[in-house]
Amino acid sequence: MNRNFYYALGRPLSPLYSFAMRVREQFYLNGVLASAALEVPVISIGNLTLGGTGKTPLVQHLARLLQRSGFHPAIISRGYGGATKERINIVSDGGRPLLDASYVGDEPRMLAETLPGVPVLTGIVRKLPAQKAVEMGADVLLLDDGFQHLAVRRDLDLVLFSADRLAGNSRVFPGGDLREPVRALYRANAFVLTGTDESNIARAVSFRNLLHEKFPGRPVFFSGSRPVGLVRQVKDGRRLPAQADDLAGRRCFAFCGIARPESFQKTLQQLAVEPAAFKALPDHHAYKEQAVQQLVHAAEKAGADCLLCTEKDLVKLRGFALALPLYGVIMQAAPESGLDKLALDCASQRLPAPA
Repeated sequence: MNRNFYYALGRPLSPLYSFAMRVREQFYLNGVLASAALEVPVISIGNLTLGGTGKTPLVQHLARLLQRSGFHPAIISRGYGGATKERINIVSDGGRPLLDASYVGDEPRMLAETLPGVPVLTGIVRKLPAQKAVEMGADVLLLDDGFQHLAVRRDLDLVLFSADRLAGNSRVFPGGDLREPVRALYRANAFVLTGTDESNIARAVSFRNLLHEKFPGRPVFFSGSRPVGLVRQVKDGRRLPAQADDLAGRRCFAFCGIARPESFQKTLQQLAVEPAAFKALPDHHAYKEQAVQQLVHAAEKAGADCLLCTEKDLVKLRGFALALPLYGVIMQAAPESGLDKLALDCASQRLPAPA
C-alpha cells in the first residue's frame, strides 16, 4: 500500500491535528508556553513538509560559510534516530566526533565528521544543548530541522521545500505531507527551494511566484545540489579519496536510507552511474549485521562488484566486514548568493521578525 492510501485513511483526522498545531503555535506566540531567547543569533533550517528537503547539505553549506567569514558556528539538532535519552549530547566539540551514529543519530554524526571546527550537539529539549554550545564559545547557532521547534527563538527562519515535491498534496498530516497548516509560513523569514535543476525549474519558478504572492516580503532562493566527490570507506571508518573514474566499468549495487531515495537516483544519473540494482531503505535506517549481509548478498546476486550509498548511510556502516568495496557520494548544496548574504547579515546583527 502506498503513502496516498494511508493519507486517504488519515484525512478525517487532519483538521484535528491542524487545530492542535495552531493552538500550540498560539500558545508560544502569546507566551503561554515559554520560548527561550539565547545570547547569540539563531538560524533555523526547517521544513513545512514531511520527509527530506535537503536540510543537511544546506546546514553544511551555512556552517562552512560562517566559518570562512570568521564566525564560530555550532549546530543544534534533536538527534532523530539516536538511542540516547541524555539532555545534552556533544557529538563533536569542534575536534573529532565523540559519539556514534547509533547513539545520537546519523545526521548529527555526519555533520560532526564533515565539519571540523564546528561543534555539533543534540538533545530533545534543544535550548539545553543550545545554551551549552554558547558556553563552549559559539557565536551563532544553526538549528537543524527547527521550524516547528518553537521553544527556541530564532533570528532567521528558513523554510525549505524540495523542488521536486514542493508542498506535496498540501494537506496536513495524517492526511497529507504538511507538518502544520500553510498559514504557519507567516513565521518564516525566507524560503529555499532545494534540488532545483533543469528538470524541475519551471515548477520551481511557479511555486516561487506563488510564495511571493501569498507571503510578500519574504525572499525565495533556489538551491541546487551537486555531487562533489567520491570516497571509499574501509572497515575502520577511514575514508579514502576516490574518483568518479574508479566506478568506470564497475557494476554498483546502489542503496540508501533517506527520506527521498529518488534524489539519490538523480545523483547517480549526474554521475553517469547505471547501477546493477537499486535498494531504497527507510529513512534513518539502522544497519544491523544481518541486514548488512543481506544487502551484500543481494548485490552479489545482482552481479555487482561494489556498493554505493549516500554519505548519510556511510556513517552507519563503520565497522562492518563487507565482501565488496563500499563507496559513498559526497554532495554539496549550491544556493543563490543572496541566501549567503542573508545568513551573514543575521550572524552580524539580529533581523526583525516578519510582519
